[in-house]
Amino acid sequence: MPNAVDPRPTLAAPDDDPHLWLEEIEGERALAHVAAENAKTLAALADARFEADRDGLAEALDRPDRIPFVTRRGGLLYNFWRDAAHPRGLWRRTTPESYRSEAPDWETLLDLDALAAEEGADWVWAGAHSRPRHHDRAILRLSRGGGDAVTLREFDLETRSFVAGGFDLAEGKSGLDWLDRDTLLLQSALGEGMATESGYARTVRLWRRGGDPLAAPVLFEVPATSMFAGADVHHRGEAEWCIFVERLGFFDAVIHLGDREGPKTRLDLPTDITIFWDDDFVALSPRRDWTVEGRTYPSGCVLGLGLDALLAGGRDFRLVFEPAPRRALQGFFWSKGLLVLSILDDMRARFLTVDPKRDWRETRIAGLPELGMVSLWRLDEDDREANGDLLAYAADPITPPTLYETRPELAAPTVLKRAPVLFDAGGLVVTRHEAVSVDGERIPYVQAGPPGETGEAPVHLSGYGGFEVSNIPGYSAGLGRLWLAKGGTTVTANIRGGGEFGPWWHEAGRREHKARSHDDFAAVAADLVRRGVTRPGRLAAEGGSNGGLLIANMLVRYPERFGALLCTVPLIDMRRYHRLLAGASWIAEYGDPDRPEDWAFLQHISAYHAAEPGRPYPPILIATTRRDDRVHPGHARKMAAKLQAMGYAAHLFEQEGGGHGAGRDNREIASFAALGLAFLRRAIGWEPTAAA
Repeated sequence: MPNAVDPRPTLAAPDDDPHLWLEEIEGERALAHVAAENAKTLAALADARFEADRDGLAEALDRPDRIPFVTRRGGLLYNFWRDAAHPRGLWRRTTPESYRSEAPDWETLLDLDALAAEEGADWVWAGAHSRPRHHDRAILRLSRGGGDAVTLREFDLETRSFVAGGFDLAEGKSGLDWLDRDTLLLQSALGEGMATESGYARTVRLWRRGGDPLAAPVLFEVPATSMFAGADVHHRGEAEWCIFVERLGFFDAVIHLGDREGPKTRLDLPTDITIFWDDDFVALSPRRDWTVEGRTYPSGCVLGLGLDALLAGGRDFRLVFEPAPRRALQGFFWSKGLLVLSILDDMRARFLTVDPKRDWRETRIAGLPELGMVSLWRLDEDDREANGDLLAYAADPITPPTLYETRPELAAPTVLKRAPVLFDAGGLVVTRHEAVSVDGERIPYVQAGPPGETGEAPVHLSGYGGFEVSNIPGYSAGLGRLWLAKGGTTVTANIRGGGEFGPWWHEAGRREHKARSHDDFAAVAADLVRRGVTRPGRLAAEGGSNGGLLIANMLVRYPERFGALLCTVPLIDMRRYHRLLAGASWIAEYGDPDRPEDWAFLQHISAYHAAEPGRPYPPILIATTRRDDRVHPGHARKMAAKLQAMGYAAHLFEQEGGGHGAGRDNREIASFAALGLAFLRRAIGWEPTAAA
């Protein structure tokens, strides 16, 4: 049932913000405020119990018998690895035969700790893109402190060293693709007027070896109001195509085909279509219903067609996958001429291959688990090098991950690696349930913990509900050691706005419907009480990023349903979110607060404006990172300051590094998690003595 107090007060003077100074990320006054708040939070929480939890979790995250996940490039398997001896990490490779052994023989390509020490830089690994088919050179992406902005540096894979005078680009939000050894397609926000309002690249440039990247010829340019300009290189046989993309917003794009001189042809397709190319075929999935030549294809379906037919204007599509209300596409890709589909069927994982050369014949990939977090991907980085090998991952809240290898024609997958047990899950069970939201919609959730209802269970409830992201619970060392193993219960809510049931589920929690996804989360909290699992005072909730917006709205809209809240790297000020860092890129998800018709609904989910004195708000910890260049740390800073000024028990913690994640290394990740869970446990009055 909805909360009794009207959750939508009339908001006067929404731009009267006394805490704007906290948006100055490196401002002297703001940093002094953050330092004082951090000191208070740590004084309250960082005791011997916290230190034991942090150290134990860091040790678990650094275990040498963890699964080393790999990508195949040129016949070798590449991995990035962190442990206690190498907190920043090693980029390394091995042979497939060695990888299958219990103790693979790794060749180290780059020691990031040594590089950081040598250069006096706060380097965090952000990935590598090697030259397809040759893999003699790679462009490394290195972040300072873990932010999205990266430096690009060319690396010689044969000499295991950076290329003197090679491709080198200063820190920025940049991307690239290889054309040949001496030429790149570059997308970068660096340079005067080169950034969109979202902070991403406005242009695609042809960057030749030895040339100034910021003076390189512009092949493609988009307006500043678009989200970004992108480009990929596609080879059809020996023919080279350049695919240019104008990303209009988070869910819409215009696609052009061209070459090294720029775009030549715009594809006549709806802007909401996702498309993947093979040599002779294409697969497309529209977000909205698409009527073409008298036939309507449903939102979230997959369509197949010959590539030449598509380019000639053909529209005789084959309906490869048709969704149902609780059966939804999660992703698709090509591998050696086969289209591979990932599907959730009433929250059960299904994987199919479709062969376009055999009249789009469908075959189910056999032998993989169905429940929990299950995913499938191509082993090879480049589809042109794929031989059909696939990797799969499976885990659930009490079962450690398993890494499989499989091929479409096999009757069963082969186990490649098993992760170690990181906490005692003896006697714990995983169950599925459904709550009923305010409008009657059924909201699934997954519960893990001891069997039986006591009415007193210490519950950790989490959710996300945005951007069509499916929120499937997996195996968490942090929640496992610091909540489940201590006797608690965890719950993951599959609220609207996510992708668990496809685009319609997302649309039901987007823009003017975003408050509905928050209602869903509150309904799950109420259902846990109705079922006799717990009571409101023992219910702790956590969410990050878009999930932080969710938690902030639980505070101001449904405070009576929770005993404590943990809000991490959050959006909270929905009046100014689009003016802060990458915020403008999310207007398609939330709405534009500069439009009165959008602010009319946004104001009701802007917890920063809706917060008012005299309400029964539970204790809240708002945690962020200073190097988060995606969601501005000002959201967290300002909300904590406003709540404190009203007399509420609001705590702020701002970690220096980590970007939009939780830390630069495993110890920082462990510290961030241990601090948040220590706060939740104490705030709900649960002080377990059991060690993980």
